[in-house]
Amino acid sequence: MREGARAPAGPARPDGRVWALHLGVLGLLALLQAVLPPFHHGMVTRIMLLAAFAAGYNLLLGYTGLMSLGHALLFAAGLYAAGLGVYYGQLAPLPALGAGVAAGLAAAALVGAVALRTTGVAFLIVTLMVAQVGFLTTLHFNRITGGDQGLTLTGRLRPLALGPWHLDLALPAVKYNLALAVLAAGLLLSLWVVRSPLGRVLRAVRENEERVRLLGYDPFRYKLLALVLSGGLAGAAGAGYALLFAYVGSAFADVLYSILPLLWVLVGGAGTTLGPLVGTALMVYVVDVASGLTTAYLFVVGGTLLLLVLWFPQGIVGTARARWWPWLP
Repeated sequence: MREGARAPAGPARPDGRVWALHLGVLGLLALLQAVLPPFHHGMVTRIMLLAAFAAGYNLLLGYTGLMSLGHALLFAAGLYAAGLGVYYGQLAPLPALGAGVAAGLAAAALVGAVALRTTGVAFLIVTLMVAQVGFLTTLHFNRITGGDQGLTLTGRLRPLALGPWHLDLALPAVKYNLALAVLAAGLLLSLWVVRSPLGRVLRAVRENEERVRLLGYDPFRYKLLALVLSGGLAGAAGAGYALLFAYVGSAFADVLYSILPLLWVLVGGAGTTLGPLVGTALMVYVVDVASGLTTAYLFVVGGTLLLLVLWFPQGIVGTARARWWPWLP
């Protein structure tokens, strides 16, 4: 940021309602585990990890205006850094989680250094190509990664050491609360970023990059920072997935895991902090329920998406903000 330059105008601080809402959502999720049956307990655990992944994607798409098809690489970087660290290096859970975050940050920085020199459709294509290189790499080195079959970490995971406590990651309650911690980190980081001067600059980049440059800011640096933060959250979600579900595999590096966060963010509301959580929860359950009813479940999913687009053109939370609650971030 240039010395003396002012960030584009925007809300100075989050008010009490914003913090109360976000902390209330996290508190509700914490209490919900006491009443959920075992199947839904596991489903919500998975949803929270994937919602943290989507929250990272939302920083890039919703607030910076960059649509990427390469986020499967960032998720897989965290997944494999943690999973292979446990499988071959006997890493403890916390160092493995840290390795996943670091891998997501590093992968995002490398992708950004190349892809951010392009714009628009070219950026989309470059991120897709780089992610496919990562996917093919996991298949090529299948003796290490396990390829399509993957690697199971069951029996290799050490207990989670938190001071005097040593918690078994196989316990549903431990899985749930660790997933909640990852989601909380992603949600609160997103809230802090978008309500800070940094977030106002990112939104300005999304609206008019040339004007941002004229104000003395370097759009490349801010877009790279947004991508790196997004990669860190994707890496944390991937690492958490590997640790909590004791599995790593090439399927998580496929292009599907670049499309899914885009879908979740658009359904929930791009540019809203709670949209990724709402979109992820809804679509994961729609797919699960529909696939249990019919083998043609994609028709049900497609019909649901069509109705959502008609009724909630800005996503569920985005439309709620536009119509009723303009204070939602």
